[in-house]
Amino acid sequence: VQLVESGGGLAQPGGSLRLSCAASGFTFSSYAMGWFRQAPGKEREFVATISASGGTTYYADSVKGRFTISRDNAKNTLYLQMNSLKPEDTALYYCATNRGRLATMINYDYWGQGTQVTISS
Repeated sequence: VQLVESGGGLAQPGGSLRLSCAASGFTFSSYAMGWFRQAPGKEREFVATISASGGTTYYADSVKGRFTISRDNAKNTLYLQMNSLKPEDTALYYCATNRGRLATMINYDYWGQGTQVTISS
């Protein structure tokens, strides 16, 4: 299993970024996926999850209405569209593969290396 995140960088408050996660080594369309983040000095936290089919999504309250998780099963790629970014969104963002098909905050087995997102003026 390999997960490679990209798309991070520096953005201004109120700006947007789109993260991607390229997946390989497993049947991507059979598993739910998630995005997590970890800020300096803090524990890793759940951001968003999407079911294997893409039909169900859940978000952390802190990003609801601003972030959108999506997937393209034909391209084996997971996305996170981040709008209205805030300084508190600054973190290392990880994608992860779930053990099952259903969108959930738990039971993630494989993780990428992360992509840094920094929100600052």
